[in-house]
Amino acid sequence: RDYLVPSRLFPGEFFALPQSPQLYKQLLMLSGFDRYMQVARCFRDEDLRADRQPEFTQLDFEMSFVTQDDVMEVAEGFIKEAYKKVLGVDIKTPLPRMEWDDAMSRFGSDKPDLRFGMELKDVSGALKGTQFRVFAGAISAGGSVRGINLKGQADKLSRKDIDKLGGWVKSYGAKGLAWTRLASAGETSSYEKFLSPEEVKGVRASLGAEKGDVLFLVASDENKVVFDSLGALRCELARRFGLIDKNKISLLWITDFPMFEFSKEENRFMAMHHPFTMPREEDLGKLESDPAHVYALAYDMVLNGNEIGGGSIRINNRKLQQRIFKALQITPEQAEKRFGFLTNAFRYGAPPHGGMAFGLDRLVMVMLGCGSIRDVIAFPKVSSSAELMSDAPTDVDEQQLNELGISTLPKKPQA
Repeated sequence: RDYLVPSRLFPGEFFALPQSPQLYKQLLMLSGFDRYMQVARCFRDEDLRADRQPEFTQLDFEMSFVTQDDVMEVAEGFIKEAYKKVLGVDIKTPLPRMEWDDAMSRFGSDKPDLRFGMELKDVSGALKGTQFRVFAGAISAGGSVRGINLKGQADKLSRKDIDKLGGWVKSYGAKGLAWTRLASAGETSSYEKFLSPEEVKGVRASLGAEKGDVLFLVASDENKVVFDSLGALRCELARRFGLIDKNKISLLWITDFPMFEFSKEENRFMAMHHPFTMPREEDLGKLESDPAHVYALAYDMVLNGNEIGGGSIRINNRKLQQRIFKALQITPEQAEKRFGFLTNAFRYGAPPHGGMAFGLDRLVMVMLGCGSIRDVIAFPKVSSSAELMSDAPTDVDEQQLNELGISTLPKKPQA
């Protein structure tokens, strides 16, 4: 969501604080500048987490007549120099790359932390024909059953601990957490009694189970739920049991993101990054017929499980941009009103262009090993988005509201 700023000179109209300089930097490329760089202040009205603030600083750059590899090379040069000069650490480039589909299926995340293992494994193949309804229903509906193996910790994880984890994964959409604990005192399981001996053997083999391990499974007719639940559980278990090697640096590219993701709430496809990202050429024929399988020339740099930068090659063709708007159910009238200044500029010949932005605050946080982005920002906002030093946000007096032509609704009583 945008932060809106009312205009005194244009009553009833508003400015929006920039979430990024995206459209303006593209216009610079269209107007003849072939290189751009800016330290940009950005504002996003979103729920806060340990790695988010409503206002943050980007190191933003854009270039004309470039490929994805060109942009990545520039970004790698920056990160290599930053690590060498600030921390005296040599980063080997080029960085490894991993496609989005591979990252999700192996780690349940598009920002995987590779400093530890515990990869997700698809055990659906071992459960073909199973009579256990929970697993059979997920597989037959086009979903999957996947699991992770917490190696050697069975004697340290109690049944109470496992039950708490089961409640925790429900916040990621899972209906529950199936488990098997191969403890020294005996084996216990929430699901193996419902499976045949062959199925139990197959699941254990798929997960590389040994004495002392704990196996966790999630089943769903939506693979996204399986990935999100197990991906989050993987990281939580690694933190809890000290499996992360703090001396390692996990730095890689995630590439080939889906162009769109489907929103159940709005019953339409949304842009996974933004609507100005160039689709892969081989996927252009699927835009109207199969948008769920259109992939983008988009890329994120991931450091120790944190996205520290992202970018894409941009659309530079007016007709293609209109096709993207149509796929997003943005009408021609809406597109003209919101983005006409950009699409009309395409008429004059737009060069191929692409770029990227680093989140400087988050990058500093991860490089220094801090637990929260608030540790590297002076006067940060707390989780409620309030700024405690000045007690902002605050009420505004009636005279200021009248000058801006604004009236406010009564405050809702606090529960």
